[in-house]
Amino acid sequence: MASVRICVCGDEGTGKSSLITSLVKDIFVTIKIQSVLPQVTIPPTIGTPENVTTTIVDTSALPQDRDALRREIRKCNVILLVYSDHYSYERVALFWMPYFRSLGVNVPVVLCANKSDLETNGTTPQVVEDEMLPVMAEFKELDSCIRTSAREHYNVNEVFFLCQKAVTHPIAPLFDSKEFSLKPAAVAALQRIFYLCDKDQDGYLNDKEIHDFQNRCFERPLSLDDLENIKLSIRKTLPDSATERGIDVHGFLQLNKIFAEKGRHETIWIILRKFHYTDSLSLKDTYLHPRFEVPQYSSAELSPAGYRFFVDLFLLFDKDNDGGLSDSELELLFAPTPGLPESWADSSFPSSTVRNEAGHITLQGWLAQWSMTTFVEPKTTLEYLAYLGFETSERGGITTALKVTKPRKRRRRPGRVERNVVLCYVLGASHSGKSSLLDAFLSRPFSPTFHPTIKPRTAVNSVELPGGKQCYLIMQELGELEPAILENQAKLDVCDIICYTYDSSDPDSFAYILETRKKYPQLDELPTVYAATKADQDKTVQRTEFQPDEYTNDMKMAAPLHVSVTWSSISELFVHIAEAATYPSIGFPKPDEEPVDRTNLYIAFGATLCAAAAFVMIWRKTFGPPL
Repeated sequence: MASVRICVCGDEGTGKSSLITSLVKDIFVTIKIQSVLPQVTIPPTIGTPENVTTTIVDTSALPQDRDALRREIRKCNVILLVYSDHYSYERVALFWMPYFRSLGVNVPVVLCANKSDLETNGTTPQVVEDEMLPVMAEFKELDSCIRTSAREHYNVNEVFFLCQKAVTHPIAPLFDSKEFSLKPAAVAALQRIFYLCDKDQDGYLNDKEIHDFQNRCFERPLSLDDLENIKLSIRKTLPDSATERGIDVHGFLQLNKIFAEKGRHETIWIILRKFHYTDSLSLKDTYLHPRFEVPQYSSAELSPAGYRFFVDLFLLFDKDNDGGLSDSELELLFAPTPGLPESWADSSFPSSTVRNEAGHITLQGWLAQWSMTTFVEPKTTLEYLAYLGFETSERGGITTALKVTKPRKRRRRPGRVERNVVLCYVLGASHSGKSSLLDAFLSRPFSPTFHPTIKPRTAVNSVELPGGKQCYLIMQELGELEPAILENQAKLDVCDIICYTYDSSDPDSFAYILETRKKYPQLDELPTVYAATKADQDKTVQRTEFQPDEYTNDMKMAAPLHVSVTWSSISELFVHIAEAATYPSIGFPKPDEEPVDRTNLYIAFGATLCAAAAFVMIWRKTFGPPL
């Protein structure tokens, strides 16, 4: 926040103008001052919260000035409500607080008992006990209270500091003064912070983790005495929450509750803001959704730093070291987030990727799932990197966990596409074995039971290409949305390759491919692979004008690969698909005649001409023209 606007309210004669003058002049002005002072602006100074600019507006309580009062109240960030005697104190509860509510004011109010130098006003403990606490219990809008004396310059700076702090470090979102406890939203934020600082995830902040937390939030070390005093404070109410192992989450919350009770809520706000929380205790939108653009024909992938983060996260939460994340381990891992990404639920995670025999997602499947998420919706990955606490000292922050691939435009040109995550649409007639292909891709056992695919189904896994390079292949069966997806050019632009499947034992299966290609001619612009499934059964003649081998031969395409999900060699199909996606020119019809590359001939011819011209020039300079 760049500025704080304070509206000073209260009955006539309570000393509002004297307080403002005493602040500005730093002394009490004995001469008579005007009843309503002009607006005062105080520039940022060292020691003010957040170094904000402060504007102080004096007001009149006279009935004829009520319109101006309403305007100023609605423009301010905080109200300083001043009273000075029994009459004006009673007006706080009977008039002023109800009046603020009637205007729909939603700003903090600081209650100020001025003229404490008068003997008739009682002692500070007595005033706090008899006057301030009862009215603060009745009106939650009251942020804090203080006694002042403009004449003696007592607590003058402090009262305006409280007003600044009520805006820059509000207590209302943090602490319930009636229940005397931290509010649920504050508890949730602090629990997440504890989780992120508990680097070894043992449920305790050990001494090193506490020191790291101190340096991150307050940029100064914590002495051993201070650390021991913190633990002693926690042990007074929660003896088991500060032990030799460290401070547990209950102790951490208790420590922050102590800060709130002692009026040190700015300490809590410093912590919250270091972890990117807003005044409403939500994470900053710019932190969750940093600017990250993916140009057309490019894609997003995890960078080495992103992969390293997700590998470390997996290893940290695989508590039983069984090579997989169980449901309880996943629940603990995603504790500081809103839960699993919505797209994961849509893709039936974890069935969309690799699992072990117990059904738990493996490291290979974990990285594949995040690779797919980054490819399909990079902003979701960035959001969860923020929730899960990705940190880097590099410029760019969270976006350094991702990278953008080079644009992929001319697919027919020979060469490798510079991307490590590729998308394949699997098309084919019903019963052609598309779902079984996806199951085999994830090493799932074959099931003879037929289940029609209604909504799109996705499978992602890593594939090792010839030469040892690894890529992530996303295979998607489109279900009933197939027509809509194939008519959507944007959906086709993100696709890297089409795998056409037909049942080699069903005479009517291949016709579907021919009809699809005829209906959607735009598919001709995508690399293509053909797969004849169920090759373990008797092959039959297809009821089409051309048999599959003849059709692909006439198109100068590679013949269909005959595969069966019951054969171990099925993996060769996935390698072939991934290779054709990364080297897309091999997925297009071969040209009738390879063009002759005359580049070297042109270069040699040009060099000869240049040499001849140089020779002529040298000869003329040497011998000159004949006499």
